[in-house]
Amino acid sequence: MKRNYGKRIRGYVTVRVSGEKPELFFQKCANEGILIWDVKKVSSKACIAKLKLQDIKKLKQLRRRTIYKISFEERKGLPFGFSRFLKKRFLVIGIIGGVLFFLFLSNLLWSVNITGVPKEIEEKIKVQLDSYGIHPGVWLFSVDTPKDIQRNLLDDVPELLWAGVELQGTTLYLEGVEKIIVEELDPGEPGNIVAAKEGVITRMYVSKGEPVKQINDYVKPGDLLVSGDISYEEDQDEDESDKNKTEPIAAEAEIFANTWYEVTLTVPLSYNYEQLTGNNKNKYYMKMGQLQFPIWGFRDPDFKQTQVELNEKPIQFLKWQLPISIIESEINEKQLHEGERTKEEAIEAGKQQAVKQLENELGPDAEILSEKVLHERIEHGKVKLIVYVSVEENIVKNEPIRQGD
Repeated sequence: MKRNYGKRIRGYVTVRVSGEKPELFFQKCANEGILIWDVKKVSSKACIAKLKLQDIKKLKQLRRRTIYKISFEERKGLPFGFSRFLKKRFLVIGIIGGVLFFLFLSNLLWSVNITGVPKEIEEKIKVQLDSYGIHPGVWLFSVDTPKDIQRNLLDDVPELLWAGVELQGTTLYLEGVEKIIVEELDPGEPGNIVAAKEGVITRMYVSKGEPVKQINDYVKPGDLLVSGDISYEEDQDEDESDKNKTEPIAAEAEIFANTWYEVTLTVPLSYNYEQLTGNNKNKYYMKMGQLQFPIWGFRDPDFKQTQVELNEKPIQFLKWQLPISIIESEINEKQLHEGERTKEEAIEAGKQQAVKQLENELGPDAEILSEKVLHERIEHGKVKLIVYVSVEENIVKNEPIRQGD
């Protein structure tokens, strides 16, 4: 059975040999190493037999050296079936077109499934995904990786505490957790305004409440700045104060103060860093198992130094992932900068670094007033600095009025 199965895969033919004593021709075939089987004598001058497709060339060469005539009566096996199949052009075109069509559909994003968040946040997520180019019908190779999508959503949708993104076949699954914002003071609840930080008051804008501190006053964290209890004045007697007493309110104000920070940092005298120039080129490869060959972008860019980022996207067929993938190689040009700083340049770089660090920590509402180096020393090729930075910022902190105050 195994021998017959192998012959059908490779292909075999039935040959008729005509002439005097045709069985002698098959004896010559055996001497030449040509495998013959199922030999039958159909008449006194004709025999038929089967031989492998690959031995036909040897058979023809042998016949030229004899007086026998040969003819091929039957062809069987996979090569002949495949040849007959290829002759049916419209069928072949239809099958190939159908496979390519299903392959194309299998590599489109069909749906985006969002769970775990309220309807209004879900709508915001859909708007953001659409701005990233992620929506049903988009080509899967143009979609960012799940990690990139997750990072972008957390940056652009402040209501999200966590997001999990997974691409399964033609569906993008996104699960989110809503960020619960805890307000220190409910709107309208009676409360005072106290100092959140130590500093000297430079500006005050009180819209509700009774100011307790004035401009140029020095305050410490927790000091009362604006009172929400305006029910009576101190010089009124008890009977009159009881008559004029009103309910406490929620104090509202913007109070800016001059605060200060000490930033400790280290700046090396020698430096080296890499910087991308913005020039890049994309190359595409098809990967099949361990084999990889280019399909677009064959020439290498004329960059002296490069940084390569690879993004591999497997090809889907319906719900199955094929062992074939498209690799996008992004080649970015980079430059290496090396140099030496003087002590003065290192100190200046340290001051700029301290200012940037505070700007990132305090936010856009804070204004840097001045910076000054308090201490400096050089150790092991590095300048260690303590930088004093003066800042003007809003120091308001709401605090509820406790019963009995």
